[in-house]
Amino acid sequence: MLNVMVVDDSLIIRRNIKKMLIELGCNVVAEAVNGQEAVKLYAKYNPDAVTMDITMPIKTGIEALKEIRKDCKDAVIIMVTSHGQEELVMDAIKNGAKGYLLKPVTIDKLTIVFKKAFPELTFEAKKELTAV
Repeated sequence: MLNVMVVDDSLIIRRNIKKMLIELGCNVVAEAVNGQEAVKLYAKYNPDAVTMDITMPIKTGIEALKEIRKDCKDAVIIMVTSHGQEELVMDAIKNGAKGYLLKPVTIDKLTIVFKKAFPELTFEAKKELTAV
């Protein structure tokens, strides 16, 4: 089971991503509301993967990505972005992001990006949870 941290300044988006990750069999070990908090919680929980919003207050997702990867070169960070942020996505990929999710995040998009990041693992939504 993958331990994942969800980082987004929107409570609704964090809640939705967390629900989808649980449906895929992941364990959400931490949630952060900005990049500064993400860096601290990453060091504390050392998750297997992170979903990270690109644009957040205090410290952006890209700034947090750079800081986390400075200390942990193998960190699997998947950026979450909106349309029109292609330059930011390319910057994130250049700095080590393992992929990106385009909002609105769906379970299908999440499954695809996690399968690419972790090809050795199987991700399938648990049908009994999707109806909740």
